[in-house]
Amino acid sequence: MNFSRVALRQFTRHSSRVRMYSAEAAPAAAGAPEKLVPPPPEGAAKPPNPKLDSLVNSIAALNLLEVSELSALLKKKLNLPETSFVPQFAAGPARPASAEEEEEAAAPKKVQTAFKVKLLKFDEKQKVALIKEVKNLLEGMNLVQAKKFVESAPTIVKEDLPKDEAEKLKEALSKAGAVVEIE
Repeated sequence: MNFSRVALRQFTRHSSRVRMYSAEAAPAAAGAPEKLVPPPPEGAAKPPNPKLDSLVNSIAALNLLEVSELSALLKKKLNLPETSFVPQFAAGPARPASAEEEEEAAAPKKVQTAFKVKLLKFDEKQKVALIKEVKNLLEGMNLVQAKKFVESAPTIVKEDLPKDEAEKLKEALSKAGAVVEIE
């Protein structure tokens, strides 16, 4: 009998707790259901969060002193270091920059990495040797194509070559009697 009393007390305590918590949860759920908003379609601008929008409008309405005070408060609240912008000046006296220095600063120099090898002209006496050299240097070209290629000078032999390969090609063609230029 003692066992049944203990079990009965525990059951009533448990059931009263369940009722108590469910009684608190029911009014909150029934009070104001959240309105579900569908997401914006792809590519369309997302509507701003009203809370953030009002915050941005409030900050935009502040004057310069209030912005400074807000900045100090945010740094303190967010535990950010106090840093300020201090321009670095050279130790020497200030001098006006020359026009040449201004041009260099305005337009950074471009470094050329790809070169063209161009056949400008050739020696008629060494034409046969040049045709053979062109046939050997350019892949997929037979003698007839190499002859037409050489006779169509001035023409571009190869494009988009690194500097060292362009120099090697120029040297080989020059030995065969061609006047070659690297661009």
